[in-house]
Amino acid sequence: MKIGVPTEVKNHEYRVSLTPAGADKLVAAGHQVLVQAGAGANSGFEDGAFAAVGAEVVADAEGVFAGSDMVVKVKEPQPQEYGLLREGQLLFTYLHLAAERELTGAMLECGASCFAYETLEVGGGLPLLTPMSEVAGRLSIQEGAKYLEKPMGGLGVLLGGVPGVPRAQVVILGGGVVGAHAARMACGLGADVTLFDLDVDRLRYLDEVMPRNCRTVFSTPMAIREHLETADLIVGAVLVPGAKAPKLVRRSDLKRMQTGSVIVDVAVDQGGCVETTRPTTHEEPTFVVDGVVHYCVANMPGAVPRTSTLALTNVTLDWTLRLANLGARAAINESEPLRKAANVIAGQLTCRGVAEAFEMRLVPAAEAVRALP
Repeated sequence: MKIGVPTEVKNHEYRVSLTPAGADKLVAAGHQVLVQAGAGANSGFEDGAFAAVGAEVVADAEGVFAGSDMVVKVKEPQPQEYGLLREGQLLFTYLHLAAERELTGAMLECGASCFAYETLEVGGGLPLLTPMSEVAGRLSIQEGAKYLEKPMGGLGVLLGGVPGVPRAQVVILGGGVVGAHAARMACGLGADVTLFDLDVDRLRYLDEVMPRNCRTVFSTPMAIREHLETADLIVGAVLVPGAKAPKLVRRSDLKRMQTGSVIVDVAVDQGGCVETTRPTTHEEPTFVVDGVVHYCVANMPGAVPRTSTLALTNVTLDWTLRLANLGARAAINESEPLRKAANVIAGQLTCRGVAEAFEMRLVPAAEAVRALP
Protein backbone atom coordinates (compact mmCIF):
# COMPACT_ATOMS: atom_id res chain seq x y z
CA MET A 1 0.00 0.00 0.00
CA LYS A 2 1.13 3.57 -0.69
CA ILE A 3 1.05 5.54 2.56
CA GLY A 4 1.13 9.33 2.39
CA VAL A 5 2.44 11.74 5.03
CA PRO A 6 1.48 15.35 4.18
CA THR A 7 2.71 18.48 5.92
CA GLU A 8 0.25 19.58 8.60
CA VAL A 9 -1.46 22.85 7.66
CA LYS A 10 -3.47 23.70 10.78
CA ASN A 11 -2.42 27.00 12.36
CA HIS A 12 0.98 26.56 14.05
CA GLU A 13 0.80 22.79 13.83
CA TYR A 14 4.43 21.64 13.80
CA ARG A 15 4.01 17.90 14.33
CA VAL A 16 4.35 15.24 11.65
CA SER A 17 2.45 11.96 11.68
CA LEU A 18 5.43 9.68 11.10
CA THR A 19 9.09 9.64 12.12
CA PRO A 20 11.87 8.27 9.88
CA ALA A 21 11.99 5.24 12.19
CA GLY A 22 8.28 4.72 11.53
CA ALA A 23 8.79 5.06 7.79
CA ASP A 24 11.61 2.53 7.99
CA LYS A 25 9.29 -0.03 9.62
CA LEU A 26 6.52 0.51 7.05
CA VAL A 27 8.95 0.19 4.13
CA ALA A 28 10.44 -2.97 5.64
CA ALA A 29 6.91 -4.40 5.77
CA GLY A 30 6.56 -3.92 2.02
CA HIS A 31 4.68 -0.62 1.87
CA GLN A 32 5.63 2.53 0.00
CA VAL A 33 5.85 5.77 1.99
CA LEU A 34 5.36 9.19 0.39
CA VAL A 35 6.42 12.14 2.55
CA GLN A 36 5.76 15.74 1.59
CA ALA A 37 8.94 17.80 1.40
CA GLY A 38 9.51 19.57 4.70
CA ALA A 39 6.77 17.66 6.54
CA GLY A 40 9.06 16.66 9.40
CA ALA A 41 11.35 19.68 9.53
CA ASN A 42 9.61 21.41 12.44
CA SER A 43 9.83 18.23 14.49
CA GLY A 44 13.54 17.90 13.76
CA PHE A 45 13.28 15.29 10.97
CA GLU A 46 14.74 16.42 7.65
CA ASP A 47 13.75 15.05 4.23
CA GLY A 48 17.06 13.22 3.95
CA ALA A 49 16.28 11.13 7.01
CA PHE A 50 13.10 9.86 5.36
CA ALA A 51 14.80 9.27 2.02
CA ALA A 52 17.57 7.31 3.74
CA VAL A 53 15.09 4.65 4.88
CA GLY A 54 13.43 4.32 1.48
CA ALA A 55 10.58 6.85 1.66
CA GLU A 56 9.85 8.98 -1.40
CA VAL A 57 9.93 12.72 -0.81
CA VAL A 58 7.13 14.41 -2.78
CA ALA A 59 7.09 18.12 -3.58
CA ASP A 60 3.57 19.07 -2.51
CA ALA A 61 0.41 17.96 -0.73
CA GLU A 62 -1.43 17.37 -4.00
CA GLY A 63 1.19 14.82 -4.97
CA VAL A 64 1.05 13.06 -1.62
CA PHE A 65 -2.75 12.77 -1.56
CA ALA A 66 -3.01 11.80 -5.22
CA GLY A 67 -0.31 9.15 -4.95
CA SER A 68 -1.47 7.53 -1.71
CA ASP A 69 -3.91 4.74 -0.93
CA MET A 70 -3.77 5.74 2.73
CA VAL A 71 -3.08 9.14 4.26
CA VAL A 72 -1.71 9.39 7.79
CA LYS A 73 -2.02 12.76 9.51
CA VAL A 74 -1.89 14.32 12.95
CA LYS A 75 -4.83 16.73 12.86
CA GLU A 76 -8.21 16.61 11.16
CA PRO A 77 -8.24 17.63 7.48
CA GLN A 78 -8.43 21.39 7.00
CA PRO A 79 -10.78 22.98 4.42
CA GLN A 80 -7.98 23.25 1.85
CA GLU A 81 -7.47 19.47 2.16
CA TYR A 82 -11.10 18.37 1.80
CA GLY A 83 -10.92 18.23 -1.98
CA LEU A 84 -7.70 16.20 -1.92
CA LEU A 85 -9.34 13.19 -0.28
CA ARG A 86 -11.09 10.76 -2.59
CA GLU A 87 -13.43 7.81 -2.62
CA GLY A 88 -11.82 4.56 -1.53
CA GLN A 89 -8.87 6.25 0.17
CA LEU A 90 -7.99 5.52 3.81
CA LEU A 91 -7.48 8.34 6.31
CA PHE A 92 -5.94 7.75 9.74
CA THR A 93 -5.68 10.77 12.05
CA TYR A 94 -7.20 12.64 14.97
CA LEU A 95 -10.65 13.60 13.68
CA HIS A 96 -12.73 14.93 16.61
CA LEU A 97 -15.77 15.09 14.33
CA ALA A 98 -18.27 15.71 17.13
CA ALA A 99 -16.94 19.24 17.56
CA GLU A 100 -17.32 20.29 13.93
CA ARG A 101 -20.31 19.61 11.71
CA GLU A 102 -18.73 21.10 8.57
CA LEU A 103 -15.78 18.72 8.87
CA THR A 104 -18.13 15.78 9.42
CA GLY A 105 -20.06 16.70 6.27
CA ALA A 106 -16.85 17.00 4.25
CA MET A 107 -15.65 13.56 5.35
CA LEU A 108 -19.02 12.02 4.47
CA GLU A 109 -18.96 13.69 1.07
CA CYS A 110 -15.40 12.76 0.09
CA GLY A 111 -16.06 9.02 0.25
CA ALA A 112 -12.84 8.15 2.08
CA SER A 113 -12.75 5.61 4.90
CA CYS A 114 -11.87 7.75 7.93
CA PHE A 115 -10.39 6.15 11.03
CA ALA A 116 -9.85 8.27 14.16
CA TYR A 117 -7.01 7.84 16.62
CA GLU A 118 -9.18 9.12 19.46
CA THR A 119 -11.87 6.42 19.23
CA LEU A 120 -9.56 3.41 18.83
CA GLU A 121 -10.22 1.52 22.04
CA VAL A 122 -8.32 -1.34 23.66
CA GLY A 123 -9.52 -2.80 26.95
CA GLY A 124 -11.54 0.30 27.74
CA GLY A 125 -8.55 2.59 27.17
CA LEU A 126 -7.71 4.98 24.34
CA PRO A 127 -4.05 4.20 23.59
CA LEU A 128 -3.67 6.57 20.64
CA LEU A 129 -5.10 9.50 22.58
CA THR A 130 -3.14 8.91 25.77
CA PRO A 131 0.27 10.41 24.86
CA MET A 132 -1.22 13.61 23.49
CA SER A 133 -3.45 13.84 26.56
CA GLU A 134 -0.32 13.53 28.67
CA VAL A 135 1.34 16.34 26.73
CA ALA A 136 -1.78 18.56 26.80
CA GLY A 137 -2.30 17.99 30.51
CA ARG A 138 1.22 19.09 31.33
CA LEU A 139 1.09 21.99 28.89
CA SER A 140 -2.19 23.21 30.39
CA ILE A 141 -0.35 24.14 33.58
CA GLN A 142 2.54 25.79 31.73
CA GLU A 143 0.10 27.89 29.72
CA GLY A 144 -2.14 28.58 32.68
CA ALA A 145 0.82 29.80 34.71
CA LYS A 146 1.89 32.09 31.89
CA TYR A 147 -1.54 33.64 31.40
CA LEU A 148 -1.93 34.23 35.12
CA GLU A 149 0.89 36.77 34.72
CA LYS A 150 -0.33 40.36 34.76
CA PRO A 151 1.21 41.34 31.37
CA MET A 152 -0.80 38.47 29.82
CA GLY A 153 -4.08 39.70 31.32
CA GLY A 154 -4.06 37.50 34.40
CA LEU A 155 -4.35 38.04 38.11
CA GLY A 156 -0.62 38.36 38.60
CA VAL A 157 -0.42 35.21 40.72
CA LEU A 158 2.54 32.82 40.92
CA LEU A 159 1.30 29.23 41.00
CA GLY A 160 3.49 28.14 43.88
CA GLY A 161 3.48 31.42 45.78
CA VAL A 162 6.48 32.12 48.04
CA PRO A 163 6.95 31.72 51.82
CA GLY A 164 4.37 33.82 53.59
CA VAL A 165 2.24 34.29 50.45
CA PRO A 166 -0.70 32.03 49.47
CA ARG A 167 -0.30 29.55 46.65
CA ALA A 168 -2.52 29.69 43.58
CA GLN A 169 -5.76 27.71 43.66
CA VAL A 170 -5.96 25.33 40.69
CA VAL A 171 -9.21 23.50 39.89
CA ILE A 172 -9.06 20.59 37.44
CA LEU A 173 -12.30 19.24 35.98
CA GLY A 174 -11.76 15.58 35.12
CA GLY A 175 -9.44 12.99 36.63
CA GLY A 176 -8.47 11.10 33.47
CA VAL A 177 -5.12 11.24 31.71
CA VAL A 178 -5.24 14.99 31.04
CA GLY A 179 -6.42 15.82 34.53
CA ALA A 180 -3.94 13.56 36.29
CA HIS A 181 -0.98 14.99 34.39
CA ALA A 182 -2.19 18.54 34.89
CA ALA A 183 -2.60 17.91 38.62
CA ARG A 184 0.86 16.42 38.96
CA MET A 185 2.43 19.39 37.16
CA ALA A 186 0.49 21.94 39.21
CA CYS A 187 1.38 20.15 42.44
CA GLY A 188 5.01 20.06 41.43
CA LEU A 189 4.96 23.83 41.02
CA GLY A 190 3.54 24.17 44.50
CA ALA A 191 -0.08 25.14 43.77
CA ASP A 192 -3.06 24.06 45.85
CA VAL A 193 -4.91 21.68 43.53
CA THR A 194 -8.51 20.45 43.60
CA LEU A 195 -9.28 17.56 41.24
CA PHE A 196 -12.88 16.74 40.29
CA ASP A 197 -14.25 13.49 38.86
CA LEU A 198 -17.47 11.46 38.84
CA ASP A 199 -15.82 8.07 39.32
CA VAL A 200 -15.35 7.37 43.02
CA ASP A 201 -12.90 4.53 42.35
CA ARG A 202 -10.81 6.88 40.20
CA LEU A 203 -10.91 9.52 42.93
CA ARG A 204 -9.83 6.91 45.47
CA TYR A 205 -6.85 5.98 43.28
CA LEU A 206 -5.88 9.60 42.62
CA ASP A 207 -6.13 10.40 46.31
CA GLU A 208 -3.55 7.71 47.00
CA VAL A 209 -1.03 8.59 44.28
CA MET A 210 -1.18 12.39 44.13
CA PRO A 211 0.97 14.67 46.30
CA ARG A 212 -0.56 16.00 49.49
CA ASN A 213 -1.25 19.43 47.95
CA CYS A 214 -3.87 17.79 45.73
CA ARG A 215 -7.34 17.08 47.11
CA THR A 216 -10.05 15.15 45.30
CA VAL A 217 -13.73 16.15 45.13
CA PHE A 218 -16.70 14.27 43.74
CA SER A 219 -18.02 16.33 40.85
CA THR A 220 -21.42 17.97 41.18
CA PRO A 221 -22.60 21.26 39.67
CA MET A 222 -22.84 22.80 43.15
CA ALA A 223 -19.35 21.73 44.16
CA ILE A 224 -17.89 23.13 40.94
CA ARG A 225 -19.70 26.44 41.37
CA GLU A 226 -18.41 26.77 44.93
CA HIS A 227 -14.80 26.22 43.87
CA LEU A 228 -15.03 28.69 40.99
CA GLU A 229 -15.17 31.56 43.50
CA THR A 230 -11.63 30.99 44.77
CA ALA A 231 -10.03 29.44 41.67
CA ASP A 232 -7.12 31.24 40.04
CA LEU A 233 -6.77 28.63 37.27
CA ILE A 234 -9.32 26.14 35.94
CA VAL A 235 -8.32 23.29 33.63
CA GLY A 236 -11.08 21.60 31.60
CA ALA A 237 -10.00 17.98 31.27
CA VAL A 238 -13.24 16.15 30.49
CA LEU A 239 -13.45 13.48 27.80
CA VAL A 240 -16.38 11.45 26.50
CA PRO A 241 -14.80 9.32 23.74
CA GLY A 242 -16.01 10.37 20.31
CA ALA A 243 -18.72 12.65 21.69
CA LYS A 244 -19.11 16.30 22.65
CA ALA A 245 -17.84 17.24 26.08
CA PRO A 246 -20.48 18.10 28.71
CA LYS A 247 -20.70 21.75 29.74
CA LEU A 248 -19.60 21.87 33.36
CA VAL A 249 -19.09 25.64 33.59
CA ARG A 250 -21.86 27.87 32.26
CA ARG A 251 -21.61 31.47 31.09
CA SER A 252 -23.48 32.59 34.19
CA ASP A 253 -20.89 30.82 36.38
CA LEU A 254 -18.12 33.14 35.19
CA LYS A 255 -19.57 35.90 37.36
CA ARG A 256 -18.45 33.89 40.38
CA MET A 257 -14.82 33.98 39.23
CA GLN A 258 -12.17 36.58 39.93
CA THR A 259 -11.31 39.07 37.21
CA GLY A 260 -8.03 37.91 35.68
CA SER A 261 -8.51 34.26 36.57
CA VAL A 262 -7.71 31.80 33.77
CA ILE A 263 -9.50 28.89 32.11
CA VAL A 264 -7.52 26.40 30.01
CA ASP A 265 -10.07 24.17 28.27
CA VAL A 266 -8.21 21.13 26.98
CA ALA A 267 -11.58 19.63 25.98
CA VAL A 268 -11.90 22.21 23.18
CA ASP A 269 -11.30 19.48 20.56
CA GLN A 270 -14.60 17.95 21.69
CA GLY A 271 -16.44 21.27 21.93
CA GLY A 272 -15.12 22.24 25.37
CA CYS A 273 -16.48 21.69 28.88
CA VAL A 274 -16.93 25.44 29.43
CA GLU A 275 -19.91 27.06 27.73
CA THR A 276 -17.90 30.09 26.60
CA THR A 277 -15.15 28.01 25.00
CA ARG A 278 -14.40 28.49 21.31
CA PRO A 279 -11.35 27.15 19.47
CA THR A 280 -8.30 29.41 19.36
CA THR A 281 -4.87 29.07 17.78
CA HIS A 282 -1.27 29.32 18.91
CA GLU A 283 -1.18 32.61 17.01
CA GLU A 284 -4.11 34.08 18.98
CA PRO A 285 -4.48 31.72 21.92
CA THR A 286 -6.71 33.64 24.32
CA PHE A 287 -9.85 35.74 24.63
CA VAL A 288 -11.62 37.27 27.61
CA VAL A 289 -15.23 36.77 28.67
CA ASP A 290 -16.60 38.53 31.78
CA GLY A 291 -13.06 39.29 32.89
CA VAL A 292 -11.92 35.64 32.69
CA VAL A 293 -9.03 34.76 30.38
CA HIS A 294 -9.82 31.74 28.17
CA TYR A 295 -7.03 29.67 26.60
CA CYS A 296 -8.66 27.25 24.14
CA VAL A 297 -6.00 26.21 21.62
CA ALA A 298 -7.26 23.17 19.73
CA ASN A 299 -3.84 21.67 19.00
CA MET A 300 -1.88 22.30 22.19
CA PRO A 301 0.68 19.48 21.68
CA GLY A 302 1.67 21.11 18.37
CA ALA A 303 3.63 23.65 20.39
CA VAL A 304 6.13 20.95 21.41
CA PRO A 305 6.40 19.00 18.16
CA ARG A 306 9.57 17.08 18.84
CA THR A 307 8.19 15.53 22.01
CA SER A 308 4.70 15.11 20.57
CA THR A 309 5.75 13.53 17.27
CA LEU A 310 7.93 10.94 18.98
CA ALA A 311 5.22 10.15 21.54
CA LEU A 312 2.52 9.93 18.86
CA THR A 313 4.44 7.63 16.51
CA ASN A 314 5.30 5.36 19.44
CA VAL A 315 1.63 4.46 19.77
CA THR A 316 0.21 4.91 16.25
CA LEU A 317 2.83 3.05 14.22
CA ASP A 318 1.72 -0.52 14.87
CA TRP A 319 -1.92 0.43 14.20
CA THR A 320 -0.92 2.24 11.01
CA LEU A 321 0.88 -0.89 9.89
CA ARG A 322 -2.08 -3.10 10.81
CA LEU A 323 -4.55 -0.88 8.95
CA ALA A 324 -2.27 -0.76 5.90
CA ASN A 325 -1.87 -4.55 5.92
CA LEU A 326 -5.58 -5.24 6.28
CA GLY A 327 -7.28 -2.43 4.36
CA ALA A 328 -10.57 -0.91 5.52
CA ARG A 329 -12.82 -3.94 4.96
CA ALA A 330 -10.68 -6.52 6.75
CA ALA A 331 -9.71 -4.04 9.47
CA ILE A 332 -13.35 -3.51 10.40
CA ASN A 333 -14.28 -7.17 10.11
CA GLU A 334 -11.25 -8.57 11.96
CA SER A 335 -10.13 -5.93 14.47
CA GLU A 336 -12.45 -4.60 17.16
CA PRO A 337 -10.15 -1.64 18.00
CA LEU A 338 -10.01 -0.55 14.36
CA ARG A 339 -13.76 -1.09 14.02
CA LYS A 340 -14.22 1.37 16.90
CA ALA A 341 -11.77 3.76 15.23
CA ALA A 342 -13.91 3.83 12.08
CA ASN A 343 -15.85 7.12 12.08
CA VAL A 344 -16.88 7.46 8.42
CA ILE A 345 -17.00 4.56 5.97
CA ALA A 346 -18.12 4.89 2.34
CA GLY A 347 -20.03 8.10 2.98
CA GLN A 348 -21.77 6.74 6.08
CA LEU A 349 -21.36 7.85 9.69
CA THR A 350 -20.23 4.97 11.90
CA CYS A 351 -19.37 6.70 15.21
CA ARG A 352 -22.23 6.84 17.72
CA GLY A 353 -20.96 9.90 19.58
CA VAL A 354 -20.78 11.97 16.40
CA ALA A 355 -24.20 10.78 15.23
CA GLU A 356 -25.73 11.79 18.55
CA ALA A 357 -23.96 15.15 18.57
CA PHE A 358 -25.50 16.14 15.23
CA GLU A 359 -28.63 13.98 15.29
CA MET A 360 -27.49 12.16 12.18
CA ARG A 361 -28.10 8.61 11.05
CA LEU A 362 -25.72 6.04 12.50
CA VAL A 363 -24.69 3.04 10.42
CA PRO A 364 -22.69 0.32 12.21
CA ALA A 365 -19.21 -0.01 10.72
CA ALA A 366 -19.75 -3.72 10.02
CA GLU A 367 -22.75 -2.76 7.88
CA ALA A 368 -21.21 0.30 6.22
CA VAL A 369 -18.17 -1.67 5.09
CA ARG A 370 -20.37 -3.66 2.68
CA ALA A 371 -20.62 -0.55 0.50
CA LEU A 372 -16.86 -0.49 -0.07
CA PRO A 373 -15.66 -1.55 -3.53
